[in-house]
Amino acid sequence: MRETRGAMEEPSRQQEPPFRRVLVIEDDPVLSRILARNLARRGVEVQVAASAEAALDLLSAWQPDLLVLDLELPGRTGWEVVRQLRASGRQIPVVIVTGGPLPMRRIAEFQPLAVLRKPFPLEAFLRLVQGDREGEESSEF
Repeated sequence: MRETRGAMEEPSRQQEPPFRRVLVIEDDPVLSRILARNLARRGVEVQVAASAEAALDLLSAWQPDLLVLDLELPGRTGWEVVRQLRASGRQIPVVIVTGGPLPMRRIAEFQPLAVLRKPFPLEAFLRLVQGDREGEESSEF
């Protein structure tokens, strides 16, 4: 609960999430399904791409507020997706999800909103996308 003008007030469950449209770019179908399902249950519009090419195709017609990006993708890396977006003039916040090595020079170059190392707690991911809200529904695996 938060205090407002001397009175206690319940947080609004209708509060808008910081990111309303999320593109999950992840080649692991189980992980992408878990992330997408949990975001959708919280009112976030979610699209999923299993490869860099599929992501770039989606991005040509859809404007997400956030990219959730695996780095090791079939064909091209996640870094290449961000590089191509930026070359076209689009700046979209990125949350990196990876189990592989993460060179600090890439972090400095791309400045992601956050980096989550696999396996990561689902609740940590949801707090990043939705903001830290009390009384949130439980997550579904």
